[in-house]
Amino acid sequence: MTPPSRFERVLALGGLAVTGALLVSAIGAWTEHTTSVRIAQAEQASAAQLTPAQRVAALKYEAEITKRRVERAEAVHSFSATYGISPELSASIYDIAKSEGIRPAIAYRLVQVESNFKRTARSSAGALGLTQIQVGTARQYDKSVTTARLMERDLNLRLGFRYLKDLLVQFDHDSHLALLAYNRGPGRVEEILAEGGNPRNGYSSAVLKAYRPTAPTRGVAN
Repeated sequence: MTPPSRFERVLALGGLAVTGALLVSAIGAWTEHTTSVRIAQAEQASAAQLTPAQRVAALKYEAEITKRRVERAEAVHSFSATYGISPELSASIYDIAKSEGIRPAIAYRLVQVESNFKRTARSSAGALGLTQIQVGTARQYDKSVTTARLMERDLNLRLGFRYLKDLLVQFDHDSHLALLAYNRGPGRVEEILAEGGNPRNGYSSAVLKAYRPTAPTRGVAN
């Protein structure tokens, strides 16, 4: 019998390698499937151990989560259409406002009045980004902030909304005073009030004009 050539030996080894790879792939797929089945069985077994009351509570929880997701999606879409902004920007404003304790309706109006939703907006006074917050103010919350970083969408929104929330606390949740302090600076507003003056300059009314709360405008934060 003629010994196999080098080429034939290589070809045979390649076939074994392919066969081995297919076998490993098949074993991996089978293992993954088995793991998924076991997880599903464990979840079913765990669910079977729940009392009727616990099952009802679990279903109510899932229904509430689903409801909130639907409400969020509808709100993000509605604000996106109302202000003519992208769904991505709308979602960021909505989610960050909620996480920072600011009602979304106020948050959208603030961004519109401050920057008209322009991420790279700059003012002559050095205010930057969507919420037109200054670097010095931003560094009260994040000492590593730079001008470039403050132009980042999510960071700018978060720090701007956090600043507004702190102003609401400082001015006893009076939304007009807090917004005026956001615009004019809290020190200036305090000074005018101490002198018996009225710090209003139209800014707070501009932000709040499209906002229709079910309660008085005090307490903008959730």
